[in-house]
Amino acid sequence: MELPGSSTILNPKVIHDMEQLEIKTGIQIARSCKDIFEAIVEPEKMTNYFISQASGSMEEGKTIDWIFPEFPDSFPVKVLKIKDPENVIFEWDGSDTFKTTVEINLEKIANSQTLIRITEGKMEVNEQGIKWYGQNTEGWVNFLTCLKAYMEHGINLRKGAFDYMKK
Repeated sequence: MELPGSSTILNPKVIHDMEQLEIKTGIQIARSCKDIFEAIVEPEKMTNYFISQASGSMEEGKTIDWIFPEFPDSFPVKVLKIKDPENVIFEWDGSDTFKTTVEINLEKIANSQTLIRITEGKMEVNEQGIKWYGQNTEGWVNFLTCLKAYMEHGINLRKGAFDYMKK
């Protein structure tokens, strides 16, 4: 069975057969695990590809706030676990009324090649869950592609990308 968002068209039977929705996505980036890990946990680096501001670095046991240029509110991020340079796990308001856990894993492929895998979830298979699944899958794919552009080419793909949302 394929998950929603894959090559199979979503139909009610597929939704009915699934128990919970979980986001899983990944990308390979031509940089070391250490470089990518630092770009994820350090706000001055993260502002070059994902957020506009953070209240601090990601540290285990700490709650920080992320601010995105396209949203008026800040998003509290509770850091549950950090394993430098392999893993970051945090909890946040992944949905309007539901906290989700995000796990970012970094795996060395070669000296300067890293596979980044992101998992977020889980949500019930209902209208709210399907909305969350679509929006947050889009968000994590955006995160990964922006991280790749920044790490490999020094480009901030988000700069100006969401100005239309402020109107």
